[in-house]
Amino acid sequence: MDLVLRTGFVFVLILVVTRAVGRRELSSMEPFDLILLVVIGDLVQQGVTQSDYSLTGTTTVVATLAVLLVATAWLSFRFKRLRPLLEGEPTLLIADGRVLEHNLRRERMTIEEVRAEARQKSIGSLDDVRFAVLETNGRISFISRDD
Repeated sequence: MDLVLRTGFVFVLILVVTRAVGRRELSSMEPFDLILLVVIGDLVQQGVTQSDYSLTGTTTVVATLAVLLVATAWLSFRFKRLRPLLEGEPTLLIADGRVLEHNLRRERMTIEEVRAEARQKSIGSLDDVRFAVLETNGRISFISRDD
């Protein structure tokens, strides 16, 4: 039972940390970020299992994580009010060619990052954008004025 409680606590902790870090940062991971995630994963494992290297302990932790993942997905599907908390909400970055500075600051993004994303989508100027939305997966969707 102790493993289940520790796994549940760490699951909630990781959920809170990833929500706090932000979508944009998670969608553009560098090699250093990946290494950091692997190290964090190892540290989490040590904190959860407390040197319990048995097959039973591993099975308990993996099963608990699987149940928690399925439960959060089900809660997000079933209860619309929980979706913003569990998955986040899309954020409008540009409306009718006008950059929404407040939303950029809230998402800790710069206008240069938005311009770079627009260039990658073959958009020459932000004036040509009707809407730009930071999606919950960290990508930016652009809707041009031509559409």
